[in-house]
Amino acid sequence: MSPTPHDSPADASSEPTEPARRRFLQSAAAAAALGAAPHLRAQNAPKPTPAVEPDTPAPAPAQPVRLTINGREYALHIEPRVTLLDALRDYAGLTGTKKGCDRGQCGACTVLVEGRRINACLTLAIMHEGQRITTVEGLASANAASPIQRAFIERDALQCGFCTPGQLCSATACLTEFSAGTASAVTADVRMRPPALSDAEIRERMSGNICRCGAYANIVAAVRDAHSASA
Repeated sequence: MSPTPHDSPADASSEPTEPARRRFLQSAAAAAALGAAPHLRAQNAPKPTPAVEPDTPAPAPAQPVRLTINGREYALHIEPRVTLLDALRDYAGLTGTKKGCDRGQCGACTVLVEGRRINACLTLAIMHEGQRITTVEGLASANAASPIQRAFIERDALQCGFCTPGQLCSATACLTEFSAGTASAVTADVRMRPPALSDAEIRERMSGNICRCGAYANIVAAVRDAHSASA
């Protein structure tokens, strides 16, 4: 009797047996478990504790510092590492002095210490106890603007105004230095008193103050007018 189509050997071999199907499912489950194991270990692994240097010094405690700013004494309680700029803005509340680059490159934080201009971001507040500090808030007197402040307004020597406090302090010192006969890098003979406060002298003496708005021509004109008024 000839075999029926259902009894052909080819059809019988094409259907997997039950043991083979079971082994396939077990292999697939094992592969999935192995693939997920690294992720489970990464999620459950404890976070590494940051290494602590045994010789790391503790932060310096805050200490009292007395600063004379614009003729008034301020009793501050600050850490020794606090810069004069941060002491003025964050502790004394004198926010007229601006923080620009915080690296002594832009001049926005220029203030006067004993009449000399410095970058407040590059010096520590504790270094200036007993010294006279003048910020932009202290340039005016008796509720009247100083000559350089009036000149800046008349010449419209500002745009956004962010650099203006430093420009005003620097220009004030610039006029004082020239009146004292201090030479600059563009003075023809540094052994002699500069003959006149020319535009070249003003640009050189004000070169430490950057105006990102580009109001340099009006700033030079304002310094020139203030000098002429004082002369």
